[in-house]
Amino acid sequence: MRPVQIDKFVKRIDKQIEFNKNKNILLDNLEIFQFANETVIAMSTIDKVNPDSRQFLIDYATDKAIEEFYRVNQYYSFGNNEKSHLKKIYSDLFENIQSKTDSVENISKKHYEKLKEWLKESNSFAEKIYKNADRKIDPVACSEYSPKLQFNILQIDTENLMQPVLDIGCGSSGHLVNYLKNKGFEVYGIDRYKFNSSNFITADWLEYDYGKEKWGTIISNLGFSNHFIHHNLRENGDYIAYGKTYMNILHSLKIGGHFHYAPDLPFIEKYLDNEQFDLRKHEINEYEFKAAIIKKRK
Repeated sequence: MRPVQIDKFVKRIDKQIEFNKNKNILLDNLEIFQFANETVIAMSTIDKVNPDSRQFLIDYATDKAIEEFYRVNQYYSFGNNEKSHLKKIYSDLFENIQSKTDSVENISKKHYEKLKEWLKESNSFAEKIYKNADRKIDPVACSEYSPKLQFNILQIDTENLMQPVLDIGCGSSGHLVNYLKNKGFEVYGIDRYKFNSSNFITADWLEYDYGKEKWGTIISNLGFSNHFIHHNLRENGDYIAYGKTYMNILHSLKIGGHFHYAPDLPFIEKYLDNEQFDLRKHEINEYEFKAAIIKKRK
């Protein structure tokens, strides 16, 4: 159990992120970003926090910041190096606050400038989108779909569903995973969110170890392939990593296993080994794209 004092700082971090919600950090002038008054008050007592608690707060602030960036734009991507860099930014922030060698205004200004440069370096496409945008931006967010809708789009037959099942990009609520779990299936979901259940795995789908011939069914509705397309079209997109991960996913299927996904990926599907994989596609009524089903033959 965390000390009450730490819980107060945790709540303050949450409220500080809420205070700057949807503000455009890519603007030339970051005057709209600042610490809330309550945050300033909390900062005055942070020197009483012990080293272990301080590290916990740094880790927590880093995770919450990444979660907020993902909420703003689902196409942001942060690898381990970017996350380590962000943690260093928050470590510097806490050190500057505790040392009290600078004004709150300067600490705030320098911190948000660092965040801005970090985002530009890690996701350079963001500057092209948001540099001349409004002071507040509308999130490009993920949507979570009902199990029934996903089954219809991806043509999944639960009567003949090979196990175990993996949902790539399951969402924070994990509707499909929970539905199949309640039906008695061995099922897991991966996504970038923090989870508290053994059926959910916090992981970046580009870094996750899918294994070899491990999964009976893999599902991803408007998730992995949607991002793959985005990166394939971007000038500086990470399409090579997505291509490698796509093949890792296919090789992680058991013989006879299926990968159900939408939208389809014609630019890489044309290179599939027909002796190893069967590809079937189908139209989706209200969508312009198709859904794909790949079966591993051998």
